[in-house]
Amino acid sequence: MRKHVQKVQQVCQQVCMVSPQVKRKVRIAYVTLILIGVLASAAIIAVTEHELKRIEEEARRSAAPPFPVSVDPTLKLITENPEVDTYFAVHISSRTDHTRKLGWFRQTIEQITQSKWFQQLASPVARVLVIHPGERKEQVADNFGDLLGWSDEERQTFLTRVEEASPSLTEGMFFPERYLTHKDATPEEIAVMVTTYFNEEVLTRYPEEVAAVIPLEQALVFASLLEREAYDFTDMREIAGIIWNRLFIDMNLQLDATLQYAKANEAEGGPWWPRPTPADKYIESPFNTYENEGLPPTPIANPSLDAILAALNPIETDCMFYFHDDYSNFICSDTYEEHVQNLRREFGQGR
Repeated sequence: MRKHVQKVQQVCQQVCMVSPQVKRKVRIAYVTLILIGVLASAAIIAVTEHELKRIEEEARRSAAPPFPVSVDPTLKLITENPEVDTYFAVHISSRTDHTRKLGWFRQTIEQITQSKWFQQLASPVARVLVIHPGERKEQVADNFGDLLGWSDEERQTFLTRVEEASPSLTEGMFFPERYLTHKDATPEEIAVMVTTYFNEEVLTRYPEEVAAVIPLEQALVFASLLEREAYDFTDMREIAGIIWNRLFIDMNLQLDATLQYAKANEAEGGPWWPRPTPADKYIESPFNTYENEGLPPTPIANPSLDAILAALNPIETDCMFYFHDDYSNFICSDTYEEHVQNLRREFGQGR
C-alpha cells in the first residue's frame, strides 16, 4: 500500500513541476479566453440592445405627432409652447441617449464597439454603423467605409446616393442612428437604409403645415448650427433663441462652427472641425457667418431630432450674445459691452 502511495506522489510531483514558461503561457491563454468572452458578451449585449431599441422606435415612430412650432419668422415672434418639453421627453429623449454627451466610461465602450477589430471579433457577418449628431457627411462616409472596407469610390457612391434623395441639400440627411447591417453591404444598400431612417424619423414629423412656417431645408440648416454650438436640448433652445433674435434684426450670426466648416472645406487632409482663429473671420466662403448675413446655404452637419425640435421651438430671450465657460455653463448677455465684461470675468480677457 505504501508503495502505491509513493508512486502516486511521484506522478503528482512530475505533473506539478511545470516550467515557468509553460505556466506563463497557460496564464496568458486563460486571460485571453476571458477577454474574448467579455468582448463577445459585450457584442451580444450591444446588438440585442440595438434590436430592442429598434422595435421600440418603430412602435413610437408610427405614433409620433408632427413637430410643434413656436417661432414665426414672418412676424419675427417667439411664443414659447409648454408642450415642447413633453414632446421631447416622450418622442425623442430616449433615442438620443446613445449619441449625445456620454460619460468617459460609455465613450470608451463606444469607441471599442465601433472599432473594426472588435466588430470582426464579435461577429463574422454583422456590423453596427453609427452616425453621431453633428458629424459631417465625409466623417460618416469614412467611418462606414473603414468598417465595411469600402474604396474611395464606394464611399463617394454612398454620399451621392444619399444626396440624390434630396438634391437641394448636401448635408443634413444622414440621420444620427445605429445601423445594423451585413459586413458585405454595398454603398447603395446603406444609402437606402440611411435615407429610409431620415424619411421615417424626420419627414413624417414635418407635414405641410410645419413646412409652411419654416421650410424643412431652413430647419435643417438651423439645427445643424445648434448641433455644433450646443451641449444638450435646453442649451440648444437657448442658443436657438439668440440665433433667431439675430436673424430678426438682420445681424450677422457670427458663429464659430460655420468658420470651422468653411476652414475645413479649404484645407485638404486636415481635421473636419479645426479650431478657428481670429484670421478665419475673413475667410471668403458662403459659410462664413461673420461676413455674410443670414443662415448658411446648406447644413454644416447632420442634426438630430432634438436639434430640429429646438430650432423650431427656441426659448424666448432678450440675449444677443453668448458663450460657454470652462464648465460648459451657458452665459448670455443683451449687449456686446456686457458680453465683453462676462468674457473678462470668466477668462480674464475679451475674445
